[in-house]
Amino acid sequence: MDTCSSDDMMSWFEELAMNAGSVQNETLKRILEMNHGVEYLEQWLGDVDVHDMDAEALQSLYRSVVPLASHADLDPYIQRIAEGETTPLLTKQPITTLSLSSGTTEGRQKYVPYTSHSSKTTLQTFKLAAAYRSRVYPTKEGGKILEFIYGSKQFKTKGRLSVGTATTHYFASPEFKLKQQQTKSFTCSPHEVIFSGDYKQSTYCHFLLGLFYSPQVEFITSTFAYGIVQALALFEDYWREICNDLYNGTLSPRITIPGIRASVLGLIKPNPCLATWVSSQCAELEGSGWCGLISKMWPNAKYVYSIMTGSMQPYLEKLRHYSGDHLPLVSVEYGSTESWIGVNMDPSSAFENVTFTVVPTFSYFEFIPLHRPLSDAVVGAGGATCDDYIEDDPVPLSDVKIGQQYEIVLTTFTGLYRYRLGDVVEVAGFYQRSPKLKFLCRRKLILTINIDKNTENDLQLAVQKGSQPLINSGAELVDFTSHADTKNQPGHYVIYWEIKGEVNEHVLARCCKEMDAAFVDHGYVVSRKTNSIGPLELCIVERGTFRKIMEHFIGNGATMSQFKTPRCTSNKVLLKILSLCTVKRFRSTAYK
Repeated sequence: MDTCSSDDMMSWFEELAMNAGSVQNETLKRILEMNHGVEYLEQWLGDVDVHDMDAEALQSLYRSVVPLASHADLDPYIQRIAEGETTPLLTKQPITTLSLSSGTTEGRQKYVPYTSHSSKTTLQTFKLAAAYRSRVYPTKEGGKILEFIYGSKQFKTKGRLSVGTATTHYFASPEFKLKQQQTKSFTCSPHEVIFSGDYKQSTYCHFLLGLFYSPQVEFITSTFAYGIVQALALFEDYWREICNDLYNGTLSPRITIPGIRASVLGLIKPNPCLATWVSSQCAELEGSGWCGLISKMWPNAKYVYSIMTGSMQPYLEKLRHYSGDHLPLVSVEYGSTESWIGVNMDPSSAFENVTFTVVPTFSYFEFIPLHRPLSDAVVGAGGATCDDYIEDDPVPLSDVKIGQQYEIVLTTFTGLYRYRLGDVVEVAGFYQRSPKLKFLCRRKLILTINIDKNTENDLQLAVQKGSQPLINSGAELVDFTSHADTKNQPGHYVIYWEIKGEVNEHVLARCCKEMDAAFVDHGYVVSRKTNSIGPLELCIVERGTFRKIMEHFIGNGATMSQFKTPRCTSNKVLLKILSLCTVKRFRSTAYK
């Protein structure tokens, strides 16, 4: 499939989607045949001859005897692999590489097995997605992509396994190198820039080369919308030096890594005309708040391409500001460190309408139906799980219903079995017989003191409503996070905001009050009225605080390509940064 055309890719997927149910059964059978006899599965399938069983019967047996699992259930096996044990524990294929999750959702990074299958499905995903994008936004053969991508430093476990982020493994894989060769070095930046280990030096060079190749750039991309916004914020500081380098064919002294210097200087040449044009454009943009920066600097770009759903939604207003009114924002495919899940077949959809059609060969998928409890009495009676959903038994892909919310469960080629991913999705429809998923949020509760239950989505809605007075006053909410303070009684929510622009304190006090009132969870409202949860606290932090948080994560092994601001934290180091950087505090009067 490495040399398939766009038409071939779409025909391939058309057949898969039309037979999604049977394809899923065959996918599970392949996984179990490949890994028959591994220690983890032996507990339940030890006497089963998976090779001779009918695929549908095997699926039924598998779902009835193998239990649902969390990362904690599989982690002991992954740790034994990391320590060098070569017994088939999770897969028959030797695992020589482990991926690190970003660590920003649960506060710690997790090891996830990574094999050649991971890179191959990544390449398949990108090719399939590109086939659908090219129908709406055709690009020129031999054009360039300005990609803000970053490989993290890899390290070895005790058992000599390579560890790094999933994006790092892909950028270092033969599949990525093949993509680069087949598209004639489509990416503006060479390997040395991607793998510099210093995101500021890499970002500077991404911009320098992106501008050097400006007329050829077909689109701009990064894994997360946050990555593009953060890079463009740095460009506001770098542009004069970049123009000087474009003019003279030189490289700023701020670039100190020899490998980067050699690779970049081997590509650029003096271009006074381009430098003068870029300088004049930037001088004009700086005076107008950098609105339309992307469209001005890369006039032939067709779109901006990134993950824009879930926790990335707060950055979309700023990304639109940088992009201009007419440059489309296209949401990328849906996946996780554990597995790719689906593709965006309608790239022209607005982010709030984006759905992802499941690719039934990537993993075996199950879906846990989720329902909100009718009242707190249900929760008290033990009818709900540890969060605010009631669960039904998992169903296979072929049995999901439109409009129903689910948690995704994965069985992967890389050794995860009935693994609860924690993502909450809603089935928005079907393409042929494959469901189209709308991503809603991570399931894990991020704000709770006692009977209150607020998810990441609940927090985002409250912040969105509470920040309207700020936005109406002409200021900007740069970023935010939260903390459930239970040290002081009664416990209360603390929301940290970094803002840009001058704001009257009366406006901020109003923001605090409106944000407190915007949490509509019944448990929270009752607790606030009875003062078993105290008034919400809004802390304003100094400019650059969230960049310090990002740099803390990157310094601990995360990569810029994979970083997401944690929306809630109990991390002592982060709380110390936030506390030291707090310049103003407000307490809500919403329930007085």
